[in-house]
Amino acid sequence: MMSHFENSPARLLHTMLRVRNLDRALDFYCTALGMREIRRETFPEGRFTLVFVGYGEEADNTVIELTHNWDENAYTHGTGFGHIAIEVPDVEKLCSDLTQAGVPVIRPAGPMRYAPVETGQRDMIAFITDPDGYRIELVERKRA
Repeated sequence: MMSHFENSPARLLHTMLRVRNLDRALDFYCTALGMREIRRETFPEGRFTLVFVGYGEEADNTVIELTHNWDENAYTHGTGFGHIAIEVPDVEKLCSDLTQAGVPVIRPAGPMRYAPVETGQRDMIAFITDPDGYRIELVERKRA
């Protein structure tokens, strides 16, 4: 099958997450994970707000779109969505800091299971959850 993007530039722009409490979500992504608010759009007629957060400008980086529907109080995640992954320099230290800040660490830092051991290059990973229960994988890459 031939890709439609073979000869044209394409890149991943953002992932959207629906959040119940925008302030709580922003505190988590900006304070606990060190992202920054890049832009905000409010749509009073549609009764929703979009806030884009990330580690760099949208022109060069993939970001997360936090969508707050003003009249929604609960969402179901379903079984299709897995997690967002973030590369970090020291997964054990970050997990310790996040635990102290009250962030649930649902899989403590450790080597990725089932990866080949003989190369000695197994990534260290951990999983946390955001205030809405979305899973976030923290990955410390082990490079040769």
